[in-house]
Amino acid sequence: MTFDLVANDPASKARAGVLTTAHGTIQTPIFMPVGTAGTVKAVHQRELKEDVKAQIILGNTYHLYLRPGLNVLEKAGGLHKFNGWDKPILTDSGGYQVFSLSGTRKIIEDGVKFRSHIDGSSHLFTPENVMDTQRTIGADIIMAFDECTPYPCDYNYARNSMERTHRWLQRCIDRFDSTEGKYSYEQTLFPIVQGSTYKDLRIQSAETIASKNRPGNAIGGLSVGEPAEMMYEMTELVCDILPTDKPRYLMGVGTPANILENIALGVDMFDCVLPTRNARNGMLFTTQGIINIRNERWKEDYSPIDAELGGYVSTFHSKAYLRHLMHATEMLGAQIASVHNLTFYLWLVSQAREQILAGTFRTWKDQMVKKLMTRL
Repeated sequence: MTFDLVANDPASKARAGVLTTAHGTIQTPIFMPVGTAGTVKAVHQRELKEDVKAQIILGNTYHLYLRPGLNVLEKAGGLHKFNGWDKPILTDSGGYQVFSLSGTRKIIEDGVKFRSHIDGSSHLFTPENVMDTQRTIGADIIMAFDECTPYPCDYNYARNSMERTHRWLQRCIDRFDSTEGKYSYEQTLFPIVQGSTYKDLRIQSAETIASKNRPGNAIGGLSVGEPAEMMYEMTELVCDILPTDKPRYLMGVGTPANILENIALGVDMFDCVLPTRNARNGMLFTTQGIINIRNERWKEDYSPIDAELGGYVSTFHSKAYLRHLMHATEMLGAQIASVHNLTFYLWLVSQAREQILAGTFRTWKDQMVKKLMTRL
């Protein structure tokens, strides 16, 4: 994997770059739709490519490990062959999901014991077997096994968790570097900065992660309930330490405003379930602001969902029709809304990139943040 910086915004820390993987190139800044169990919910791969214009999608190690299971994925030739997506894929380590199972998991130095949310069966994730699992899934970019601390979090717990994450990282690196990919193409390991919302811990973690000299780095443990300003403060602190010549991935973020503000701080890659999850509940992100399509005011609005955005679903279907589908709980409603929101998110980061290249990102960003978060 290679990363080439193309431009820096003169009035912020925003960057535009090109990330090259075995399955294609990615223009940054980029948003990555989340395909938890091998699918971006309610969206066909053709729509992801042709309508959403996604350049990379996510898979989730925890969910894919449990179902369909590693034997099925390996026999298929990896996740790319299994789900038919021939562009880059990133898999998270499953750490976030495992630690979310607070009532059914136990942390030990070796790893984490947990019970499946599907059938209650017992499992153990270790740094080593999580690397092996992600080798079998076959993503282009794989994540180190870490602990994502909750918010709020006691300082001593955050420090101990961060130190454990660092020990686990070295074990991930040792296992990853001593094994080969299973499908004749290169995979890349990203370590993850932790430290909760404590400045000294974030600095220590960022310095540790930077010292590992991997091809890319991630920032975890944010967007877990802390105030947005605190997220921005931690992100800026970490981005100022992580190397400038490597991509920076802020995990699990966020709203359109979150994405633009973090691009301004030097982040290159984002993922979040928000656009699809909110779509299924009737919240649409548009070029004019936020719409709750279930509201009465859209009942007889026959204008396109978002004419300015473009794309098939956003210009072909009316607000009134989509509102009807949502109230009738028709599956097509969730599909249309999901494709629309993802198309908007990919449009947003592509517009950000254009503004960075033009040297006008900061002014544009300040205007867009206010506009995009207005409720219509």
